This record gives sequence, C-alpha cells and structure tokens, in this order.
Amino acid sequence: MTTRSVAKTDRTKTKSPRESSRRPGPGVQSTLGVAKPTRKRQKETPVEQQTQYVGIDLHRRRSVIVRRNQAGETLDTVRIDNDPVVLAAELAKAGEHPEVILEATYGWYWAADVIQECGGNVHLAHPLGNNWGNRRVKNDERDATDLVDLLRLGRLAEAWIAPPPLRELREHIRYRAKLVHFRTNLKSQIHAVLAKEGVAVPMTDLFGVGGQRLLDEVHLGDAYRVRVESLRNLIEHINREIAMLEEQTAPYFAGDLGYHAVQTIPGVGPVLAAVFVAEIGDIARFKSARHLCSWAGLTPIHKESDVRCTGATSPSKGPASCAGPPSRA
Repeated sequence: MTTRSVAKTDRTKTKSPRESSRRPGPGVQSTLGVAKPTRKRQKETPVEQQTQYVGIDLHRRRSVIVRRNQAGETLDTVRIDNDPVVLAAELAKAGEHPEVILEATYGWYWAADVIQECGGNVHLAHPLGNNWGNRRVKNDERDATDLVDLLRLGRLAEAWIAPPPLRELREHIRYRAKLVHFRTNLKSQIHAVLAKEGVAVPMTDLFGVGGQRLLDEVHLGDAYRVRVESLRNLIEHINREIAMLEEQTAPYFAGDLGYHAVQTIPGVGPVLAAVFVAEIGDIARFKSARHLCSWAGLTPIHKESDVRCTGATSPSKGPASCAGPPSRA
C-alpha cells in the first residue's frame, strides 16, 4: 500500500469535531445501548372539560343564570327572558351534561324539561328545606349564586322531580280537588241565602232529590231567587267538569296495584286513593315508611337546644312542650 493510499484511508476514518458532536441518527445506539427514536410532533390532546354548575333564579317573565366552575369561580352571569330557545342557548355555553339547579317555584316545569332535553342534570331545590341564612343583600344574582353553591358544596336539600306523565296526572287530581272545593263554597252560599229568608231545611242533604224539590218550590225574594238559581246552575256545570276529569284519570289507575291496595285502609276510597298515588309517585324514592310519613307531614316536629326542647305533634299544630326530660348527649 502506498503512502498516498494510507493517508486517504486515515482521512476517511477520522471525523471532524463538528461531525462527532452531532446526535446519532435513527437506529444508532447511544452510550446506554438504547436506540433514541426520532422526535415526532405529537398531536395536542384537548384538556378534559370540567363540569360546570348552573344556577337559575326563575321568575315569571325573566330569569337570572349564573355559571360557575368546580372551584367556585363565576364564569358568566346573564339575565334572560323566559323562552325555551334562549334558555337552551345559554345552557349550551356550559358544555355537555352540566349540573343545573333551580328552585321549585312558580312554573318550573317547562324549565326542567328544557334542561333535560339539553342534556343537563336537573336538581330541584326545596324552598323550605334549604338554609338561606340572613343576608344583608338579596337580589336575583345572589339567589342564583347561592343555589349554585348549595349544589356545588353538596349542601342541597333536593326535591324529587316527577316525570311528565305523573305531572299530568297530578294536574287532573289537583284540579278536581279545587273544583270540589269551589262546589262546596257554592253550596254553602245557597244555605246562607235560605237562612236569610228564614227557610228551614229539614233534610240532611239539600242537594239530593228531596232538597232539589225544596229549592224548586221555595218562595224567595227576587234577588235571593236569582242568586240561588245562578248558584244551582254553577253547581251543575261543575258536576259535569268533575265527571269529565274522573273519566280522564280512570285509565291511569286501571292497572295500578297501589291504587287498589290503599283502598283496603279504612276511610280511603277511590278519591283519596287517587290523591295518594298521584302525590307519592314512585314509592321507591323513600328509604322507609318513616321517610314517607315525614314527607307527608305526619311525624312530630322536634327542636332541641341545651335544656330547651319544643315540638309539635304535627306541622299544623303550634309548638308544645316535649314530653319527658331533655336528652343528654
């Protein structure tokens, strides 16, 4: 081998400092014996969306909506007109499946339905079950904010949201009860008019067969006669409306076992049984019979502080002293 060829070989094997400082290419082992892969530009994954909390202070014509994140930071506050399209647009700003709370107040049905259609989780605040505290400032924005915080902090006394079919049944049953109450008032007015004219009513039911004959034949002054005839016409009309409502509600109870079961209780007939079924709804929502009685207001009220103890046998009665000595913790 000539001297010229040897020098050429040495120049081939020798690397310049600039070349030796370069990183090894793909597939070339590093000093640790692990191949370093080529750096590729990775796609940025979106940050996981946090659940947002929405509080709605619902009114008759307008409502205030407050949006907050899990940390309690207010994201948006807006006042809207009560319109399903506008409400849906505001809920869309909270992302998918937001936690939405509104109070069980005047006309909440439509708002709850819109929230559920938009994919929100609806929470209904019980007006009497939550502690609102003594606030020096009370306004719609503060009310909506307090609703959000009650839900966010897990302090919400929540009411049960009845499904739409049950709400329709309740509408029939409650309306029938109002009509019956109105009819009773009309009958009482007829008794009062007869008393003014000194007419004795010998029968127990003035609106039975004998009572109707008495009303047809009795002689009254012109003003009293006109009033009695008007009241009797109203009673006949209300009777037709009540019969119509009973026909509407009959299919609801055709195959309801609970409706027939409660009628075995002494004093409970078809009317009261319909009220029980409509108002209780899903009996499984109560943990025990005690919870059901408490919800119905049949359990005593008990309030105790130190040695002072007050209570009542039912919510309708005033406070009375608790029997026995106060408990010692």
